Amino acid sequence: MSEIMYVTKETLEIMRAELHQLKSVERHAASRAIAEAREKGDLKENAEYDAAKEAQGLLEARISRMESELATARILDASTIDTSKVSILTKVTIMNKATKKSITYQIVSEKEADLKLQKISVTSPIGKGLLGKKVGDEAEITVPNGKVVFAIEHITI
Repeated sequence: MSEIMYVTKETLEIMRAELHQLKSVERHAASRAIAEAREKGDLKENAEYDAAKEAQGLLEARISRMESELATARILDASTIDTSKVSILTKVTIMNKATKKSITYQIVSEKEADLKLQKISVTSPIGKGLLGKKVGDEAEITVPNGKVVFAIEHITI
């Protein structure tokens, strides 16, 4: 079985709605596309049929992956988060020691990561490097451009 995935209640609801959409709407559309292609004659030389079957296979794989993710999903409650150290769902302000620039990131699950919203995945290099650190600690993190040292300035929810 897969690793546990921690998500917020809102993300879990979004995942459930997406799975429902895939199963109740898109699965039926894929079946209709196969049936329509089948009506067009010889299946050996029917590219439309082959494409519809391939699309159905991809859809079923996506449904299976989502079901697995939902089975391993656990809801995180922000009120139970310890802000004495960096953990999932905390917002951490870090300063790049080389550039002296500060930025605040929220540490989230892979499913919720969105760099534009300053939400980084707990499994990203920076996310992993910050986990467990406390205010005043330094974290030396290997990123694609090399090693960067960050100072932990502030941790909140």
